[in-house]
Amino acid sequence: MAAKGDEVDKEQNDQSVEAKAAGFSELTDEGGGGGLSLDLVLDISMPVTAELGRTTMTIHELLQLGTGSVVELDRSAGEAVDLYVRDVRFARGEVVVVDNNFGLRITEVMNPGGRIRGLGGTEQKVDKTNER
Repeated sequence: MAAKGDEVDKEQNDQSVEAKAAGFSELTDEGGGGGLSLDLVLDISMPVTAELGRTTMTIHELLQLGTGSVVELDRSAGEAVDLYVRDVRFARGEVVVVDNNFGLRITEVMNPGGRIRGLGGTEQKVDKTNER
């Protein structure tokens, strides 16, 4: 004997369902930004990273690291450090000390004309693994 719920499910499956394709108008480039001001986004915080250098290590080498271990990086002492904003190389500079904290004195800004576009994620991000 079939349960009452099974009979209802069978009735619903027997009814035909009419589906229509969704219609959308074609997207066009209106340009401008609709009169919006850049002031709306100037207070948004973004992650900023200063990269001193890189290296590659095996898992065995990583497991051997301990207090006092030294990891050799791919840059010479005194060489410029890269500054990244949202994984996009934004600038280069030299390491300084400011009130007992590390800082970065900017010596070169990458592509000043495209800075805002790059921060918005529209430009291709830098592959930091092979750029030197």
